[in-house]
Amino acid sequence: MTIVNGLPAHALLLHFVVVLVPLTALLEIACGLWPAARRGHLLWFTLALAIATMVLTPVTVNAGQWLYDLRTKPTPILREHAELGSTMTYFAAALLAVAIGLVVLGLIERRSESRRVATKVIVGIVVLAVGISSMIQTYRTGDAGAQSVWGGEIARLKKSNGT
Repeated sequence: MTIVNGLPAHALLLHFVVVLVPLTALLEIACGLWPAARRGHLLWFTLALAIATMVLTPVTVNAGQWLYDLRTKPTPILREHAELGSTMTYFAAALLAVAIGLVVLGLIERRSESRRVATKVIVGIVVLAVGISSMIQTYRTGDAGAQSVWGGEIARLKKSNGT
């Protein structure tokens, strides 16, 4: 998918990724640190969001790569955006792996009264590491993309309008 209604698909799809990655990450952190969240519907909702994120992220990256390939001389900031964006599929995969792990943990906890402190600590560390790093990478990628499109544009518009 490269064009939607005459617009680059990347410009539309990226909004899903920008919302889904942090939302999924925050929900995983909640489910990982708050055992009650693993016992309810929030865990299954988190898994559904992680699946949607895993599906939409590579589609968005591919649409962005198509758009990048149209440039004969990409700017350094656009190259940076493309490099950062190409890693987002790995972050989406990590979010999906954590969501699956949380579902498995939730099912195990339902069958067993055994509450292992070490497991809780490891789960907490993993969900925080994956969640925070995914949000940071989303920010870095989005910032580079916005700078490649809008960097200097506001100043040019103000100058042309005399404001």
